[in-house]
Amino acid sequence: MGQKVSCRKNHEKNDLLSAVANGELEMVEAIVKIHPTVLEHATARASLSPLHVAASNGRIEMLCMLLEHNVNVDIVNQHRQTPLMLAVMHGKTGCMEKLIQAGANILMFDSLSRRTCLHYAAYYGHLGCLKAILSTAHSTRVADSWGFSRFVNIRDINGETPLHLAARQRQTECLHFLLDRGALVCATTGGYGYHGSTPLHMAAHGGSVECVRMLLASGADRLQLDPYGRIPFSVALKYKHKACAALLDPSYASMLVWPSPLKVISELNQETKALLEKALLEANMERENTLLMEADMPPSPLHPASKDDDIASESEDSDMELCCICFEQVCTIEVRPCGHQMCALCTLALCCHQKPDPATACAAEPVCPFCRGAILQLIVAKIKTSSDTDEAESSPTEPRKSRKSSFSEGSSSFKGLSAMGSLGRIAGCNSGKVGTEK
Repeated sequence: MGQKVSCRKNHEKNDLLSAVANGELEMVEAIVKIHPTVLEHATARASLSPLHVAASNGRIEMLCMLLEHNVNVDIVNQHRQTPLMLAVMHGKTGCMEKLIQAGANILMFDSLSRRTCLHYAAYYGHLGCLKAILSTAHSTRVADSWGFSRFVNIRDINGETPLHLAARQRQTECLHFLLDRGALVCATTGGYGYHGSTPLHMAAHGGSVECVRMLLASGADRLQLDPYGRIPFSVALKYKHKACAALLDPSYASMLVWPSPLKVISELNQETKALLEKALLEANMERENTLLMEADMPPSPLHPASKDDDIASESEDSDMELCCICFEQVCTIEVRPCGHQMCALCTLALCCHQKPDPATACAAEPVCPFCRGAILQLIVAKIKTSSDTDEAESSPTEPRKSRKSSFSEGSSSFKGLSAMGSLGRIAGCNSGKVGTEK
């Protein structure tokens, strides 16, 4: 008799889950009206609650109806996974946002690998979910209990951060976003005093050239040892990722690294930052293609021509003035407060070649190569057309600052940059083998 009652209850609960999964609102409301407590308990099907099923299937209307019945928003299944985790796992951004609005805790850990919803977003590559979670992490609740920086670099039971998982799973968009939000490129899975795998080891294992490229440009160490005493180069060779191995070979010169320690770089607006990041990518890809050709690998595909590329190509047949340092690119970056202009490549070269001050162990802030004045801000320059130049020359009260005349004002640093040429040429010249990094 008791067994029949138990079977009937399980059958009713499974009917409820099926109705929730199919979005049958009327049937669910009817079942809840007959059995008001049915929403408070998980079912035998992997211990899933109706809220888990609605979240994982992206049933927003169903989810809102269930939340109106005051169900526990952080109810867990047999693996201690919350509805928020399942929504993130399946990329259901709408359901995820509704759960967060209802007070879902982003600091919950599962019992499988002690991962949070942030780990799931990075692992499965759901960028929208990742952005929403990190936006929520700025709230007072998380900031007071953990702090944003600690949350971004939270480790699972294996010591892996979300950046590790994004690198291993070849989730390039999530990787870039995490790096931009302060994820530590040097984080290791090892405990204190022990070697551990870095995100670069994971990228070498996954075989994503783009992930390797981004990590190297962020300052990842090619000589860091994993628990088995291997550098990322050895990991790439083991899994037969020849293109990644070519970039990770420590006998070649390292890539240019984004100069994040500089104050002027940390305060860039989004437009200027995007322009300089593009210049860094192009310079590193030029060097990368040289390495791949030496390794008998096909070159990396370049990004489609953008508006900036069109401007650069059109400048050859127009009256636009070229950068007075490399004489190849249009001036796209303006230095404040002096107002001198350079191309993005030469601006990046100026910042990337600043050596740390031995007394402070900090990178010295760059100075303008034209006037030796301090660089307080970098902004996108307004590209002047020939009509703008004619107007400026016809106005005697507002003399135009000529970038060509600045060439004669040059200091020793300007001459050094001029001799180096564009950043693309620098990358190409440094593509040969050098001694092992120390």
